Amino acid sequence: MSFGAALLEGALDLLKEGIHLSEVIRGYQLAAAKCLEFIKGNVCWTVDDVRSTAQLSRAIVPVVNAKQVGFEGFLADLIAQACVQVMPEDPKKFDTDCIRVAKVIGGAIPKSTVIQGMALVGNRSGGATEKKKAKVAVFGVGLEMSGTETKGTVLLNSAEELMNYSKTEEGKMEEFVQGLVEAKVDVVIAMGAIQDIAVHYLNKHGIMFIKTASKFELKRLCKALNAVPLVRIGKPLPEEIGYAEGVTVHEIGGNKIIVINTGDSRIATLLLRGATPHLLDEVERAVDDAVNLVRMVATKDGRFVPGGGATEIEAAHKLQEFGATVSGLEQYGVLKFAETFEIVPKILARNAGLNETKVVTALYAAHAEGSKNACVNLDAFGTNSIMAPIDAEANGILDHCETKTWAIRLAVDAALTVLSVDNIIVAKQAGGPKEDKFYK
Repeated sequence: MSFGAALLEGALDLLKEGIHLSEVIRGYQLAAAKCLEFIKGNVCWTVDDVRSTAQLSRAIVPVVNAKQVGFEGFLADLIAQACVQVMPEDPKKFDTDCIRVAKVIGGAIPKSTVIQGMALVGNRSGGATEKKKAKVAVFGVGLEMSGTETKGTVLLNSAEELMNYSKTEEGKMEEFVQGLVEAKVDVVIAMGAIQDIAVHYLNKHGIMFIKTASKFELKRLCKALNAVPLVRIGKPLPEEIGYAEGVTVHEIGGNKIIVINTGDSRIATLLLRGATPHLLDEVERAVDDAVNLVRMVATKDGRFVPGGGATEIEAAHKLQEFGATVSGLEQYGVLKFAETFEIVPKILARNAGLNETKVVTALYAAHAEGSKNACVNLDAFGTNSIMAPIDAEANGILDHCETKTWAIRLAVDAALTVLSVDNIIVAKQAGGPKEDKFYK
């Protein structure tokens, strides 16, 4: 957004100097094509193995650091570990939905952990509190006997008739639970209500039950357990039953947490701990950004370029050299395009309380000497103190190459679309002119 706005401001400056709009657009198009070539040629590091926790962690650190300064190393390791656990044989099939987040208020971020499977927060459970090597039956309906389609009135004349009336429902529920026992089911997961009579028989046979209200959560549970969701109340078939290495109920920070561990799970859960909901929400957003970066690395491109304004200044430096070779008025558009790249290091310097003019000058000097990875040094406090730019690659300040090129391409397309508008048509309200109240 900032880069696109800078392009439009630069175009306005050229128009005020008398350069025709068509010349500005052609200059921008020339510079955009060359700019993408320069950026792709400035790659400094590549993720070779998407199943390497160390490599993924290094790629994730800059993303997490943008939102959680101080915990970037710890969180990057956790996210990389979770991504490696669910990485399919074909990395191009990596699904971000396989990484789940469970937030628990209480404790500190360093107490967060990765669960190979799923963690359910606040779900109702009963029966046993721990099951090892458990067979799990998943029901997409509630554990209750369905009522009749039509309403009716039953006349009971004695207590014996009342007892016999309720025995039918109890008998059916007992028969259903007995079928679970015969199938050697240890845990039952249901979406919907669980009748008290069902709770009674499940407790009687030592079967643990979990109630969930989200169909999306139920879908992920089936994926993690390799189970089939049943829409009938009956004995499950062997191929419909899932498996879990362990199902345990914990109490963390006053919240009930149901941890479902699976051996070869295709689902991993980041159990985040924090003092406030606001902090946990920020960490969750950082996790979401990091997981999407891993998806880009696994499915498209694992190349990275120097961050911290290094790539932008290098591209600006090369574009200025290229602009000197362009003949015609397009040269002004190319040079102005190169100048707009200064917006990134300027914003970084301004946010850090540095003198942006001196920072950009120091970066240009370093890149002119051949230091392609020189970036803004955010440790240079004060507007009068200038420390030498630091090496982005050596300090782990990296930007994903494909993401950066697409961001630049889309910003340029947006700016050129605005510049290419010849006429603006204002829509008017239909129905003719409004009635004049004066002549009423």
